[in-house]
Amino acid sequence: MTPLVAAAVLIAAVTHASWNAIAHGIKDQLVAFTLVGGGGAVCGALLLGFAPMPAGGAWPYLAASAVLHVVYQLLLMRSFTLGDFGQMYPIARGSAPLAVTVLAAVFAGEVPDAWQSAGVVVASAGLVGVALWGLRGARPQWAAICAALATGLSIATYTVVDGLGVRASGSALGYIAWLMILEGLAIPAYGFAVRRGGFVAELRPYAVRGLLGGLLSVFAYGLVLWAQTRADLAPIAALRESSIIVGAGIGAVFLKERFGGPRVAAAGLMVVGIGLMLAG
Repeated sequence: MTPLVAAAVLIAAVTHASWNAIAHGIKDQLVAFTLVGGGGAVCGALLLGFAPMPAGGAWPYLAASAVLHVVYQLLLMRSFTLGDFGQMYPIARGSAPLAVTVLAAVFAGEVPDAWQSAGVVVASAGLVGVALWGLRGARPQWAAICAALATGLSIATYTVVDGLGVRASGSALGYIAWLMILEGLAIPAYGFAVRRGGFVAELRPYAVRGLLGGLLSVFAYGLVLWAQTRADLAPIAALRESSIIVGAGIGAVFLKERFGGPRVAAAGLMVVGIGLMLAG
């Protein structure tokens, strides 16, 4: 992983945490994800004018990824409804990197070297520390935790599918454009089906925030897909989840959720893990 690729993934991490915080800040999660998905679909449609059509071999991956992303969004909506952003976001994101490591080894033939393996393990320990600190001294909310863990598994699965798909596409820009269109229309279609005519009025007060979230989501994942064409999937997945630290900071500063010493220590582990991955 070159410094340029690492920088792109870190920028994606900050951007990803930001759009998740925007979505969490809208109380009605169906409204939030309708706007984010719709904004992403509009961005994807605009990108079609600049992006070549993905190669034929990428389309099965695009179809599978679109379904997985919709499942991910539904699970994330459920997680945000049941628990605090500062706890649910770390659990959802932090449970993914180790699963990606296993799936990438099995399906992509990417067996990490010793440095990368150590980096993924250390970084994952930091991520788990951030997640588990939110449970200390409180009765676990098992429904919320299970939803967040299921979200993490869906993240790991679509990460590997997209890693293989974008490499087969011949164009990271074309792949992200069509992915945003395919996945972005599902939640809005569901929202209009269940809320019917009054849904537009519910969307209007949050339109600017929600559509900004959609733009940020396209930018963040586009950077990740580009990085996946230039480095192994597992280190990218672990590095991307440094967004957890950003998310915990957003929760502390803007949502008045506690940060605390343990999360600082967990952030330190994350930095060490990143260093080990870059050394590999």
